[in-house]
Amino acid sequence: QVQLVDSGGGLVQAGGSLRLSCAASGSTGSWFTMGWFRQAPGKEREFVAAVTGSGGSADYADFVKGRFTISKAGSEDTGYLQMNSLKPEDPAVYYCAASPRSLPQVQRPGEYDYWGQGTQVTVSS
Repeated sequence: QVQLVDSGGGLVQAGGSLRLSCAASGSTGSWFTMGWFRQAPGKEREFVAAVTGSGGSADYADFVKGRFTISKAGSEDTGYLQMNSLKPEDPAVYYCAASPRSLPQVQRPGEYDYWGQGTQVTVSS
């Protein structure tokens, strides 16, 4: 079992930055891929980014490329999503998740076995 706790959400002005954290505990290690998804009201949960357990490779949704950076140190069980240049369309609940599968086959929620509780991101224009 893996437990994930995500945090770092909040209110920020458009153009600002936030850093989300995802702390994993339980049967962790470098085996799992860490992903971030987001879900806005009335919309489906969508893929944002994913990083391998070692932190060596990452994948991003097109709408965050160049703005968001996902990271994870292979020796640590904490991952991060640095979000810069936040836009009015970025507000959502952001969830971290863990998958035993490797990139790039981890862009769908069904590929993940464990989920954090979610952290709210709000962007004011």
